[in-house]
Order: sequence, then C-alpha cells, then structure tokens
Amino acid sequence: MKKPTWLLDCKEDVYSQQGEDGIISKILEIIPKSDNWCVEFGAWDGLFLTNTRNLIESKGANAVLIEADKGRFDMLRNNYKKYSNVTTINEFVGFEEKDSLDSILRATSIPNDFDLLSIDIDGNDFHVWNAMSVYKPKVVVIEFNPTIPSHIDFVQPKDPIVQQGASLRSLVELGKKKGYELISALPCNAFFVKKEFYSLFEIELNSPEALNIDNNAVTYIFSGYDGQVFLHGNCKLPWHDIDIKESKLQPLPYILRKFPGNYSLFHKIIFGLYCLINDRDRLRREIKFRKNRNLEH
Repeated sequence: MKKPTWLLDCKEDVYSQQGEDGIISKILEIIPKSDNWCVEFGAWDGLFLTNTRNLIESKGANAVLIEADKGRFDMLRNNYKKYSNVTTINEFVGFEEKDSLDSILRATSIPNDFDLLSIDIDGNDFHVWNAMSVYKPKVVVIEFNPTIPSHIDFVQPKDPIVQQGASLRSLVELGKKKGYELISALPCNAFFVKKEFYSLFEIELNSPEALNIDNNAVTYIFSGYDGQVFLHGNCKLPWHDIDIKESKLQPLPYILRKFPGNYSLFHKIIFGLYCLINDRDRLRREIKFRKNRNLEH
C-alpha cells in the first residue's frame, strides 16, 4: 500500500487553483474505461480556476460547462464558441427534479457514467450531488468548507440563497451512500472515485483525518476552567479577511471569569443575576421570533 496522501505528489496547476489539474490527470490515467467526457459547474468563464479546461485543451475532452450567472456565462460562451466538443449551458443547478443536474444533462449526449464531475458552487454542493441519481460519474471533485474540522458533520440548509457549505466528513458519508470513496483532499476540494475503482489507488486508510492534512483554515475554540474563551488556529473569516477576536466572544464578564468553586458570596450573587438577565433576554428573543413567524404565516 502507498501512503494515504500520495496523490498530493501529483499536484499541478495549468488552470486550476491548488493543484487539481495534476491530481485529476493522474486519477484519470489510473481509471479504466475512460470516455473523455467531463462536466463542471459553476464554470465561471471556463478559464478562471477551472478543473476542466486542462482536459479540454490537452486531452481534447468533451465537456458540458454550466454557469448560472448571466454575465459570467456570456464570457464562458465566448471563450468556447470555437469548440465543437464543448456545450455551454446557462442554468442554475439545484436539488429539485426540475433543476437537478440529472434534468439538465438529459438534454445533452453525455454518457451516464462520464469521466469527471466538478462541483464548485460555494454552498449547496452537498445537496446538488445528493440530488443526482441518473448520472454516475467515475470521478467527482467537490468543494468543502475548509474551516470545518475533518471530524465534524455539517451540512448547510437546503436553500439556494444560503452559502455556508458542508464539511468534508459529511461529503464522505454522502459519497459512501452513493457508492464512492474519498481518495484525496486539497484545502478546498475533495476527490472521490466509484468504489469499484478504489483499490486501484492502493490507499489503505482514507478517512477525512488521514487525507485532509491541511487545516490552516480551521479556527479552534476552547474554554479555561475560569470560563474564559480562547481561540487557536486561523482565527479569521477567510472569505471576508476579517479577524475573529477573543475579546468579542467572551460569554462571561471579566469579574465572573473565575473557577466557580472559588466564587465568593458576592460573585455568586452577581453570577445569579447575570444568568437571570440572560434567560430573560433569551425568552424575549424567542417570543419575538415566534410572533414574527406567526405574522409570516
């Protein structure tokens, strides 16, 4: 068996962002029965940080490139107007029958088990993959939220206007249900292959913790015995470039940050009042929320 992360040695960027081009090329080199078809959404302009352009350009791959944004799609269509082997589609890929990837691809000539699917829509990636049942690509490259530790299960609500993403572990569990195994992970993208091809990669341990070795985006939170909250790691909202500050996350006022067993009578009284005020505030917020919900309905 090879080391679990051996595919990372194949990283190379031609058009991709973090080495995806090289890893994809190596995976497709190993997998048999290639049909030279790929799909990508959101494809942006088909050039910027794309996972399929290199296959189209260097391998002559047939491709379906999907972009929902009209402005970006116009650039995409213009960049591929001379490519007879590339179909560009201006559609929103969702997770209902009418807008699922299955539904969109039915209008094309792509085979059901095409080579590569790249999913990068900054949010509902989990849900759009979950909604697929007709088309079963050999390889799936899908974005996960790198700020979530590898052992955490998290999936954002199934809502087209929410952009929170999903954890790598949640995608691994979804992949297993759909018959896929994780074989590699970059800081933002996970690589899956159909279970029937997994043994070809000679990876004995493919847990999220074993394959996701870059945790630079993760922020850890923990507390001292005295109730003070600490942060460790990235301590930043990476997409907004804003620092997360410990001083803004303290649930207890400074005077109460002591081990409860060392509270004096004065501290106990203050702590009781603090809890009472917090409970009242929470109750007010809950009542207000329920009233607003009732007004909506």
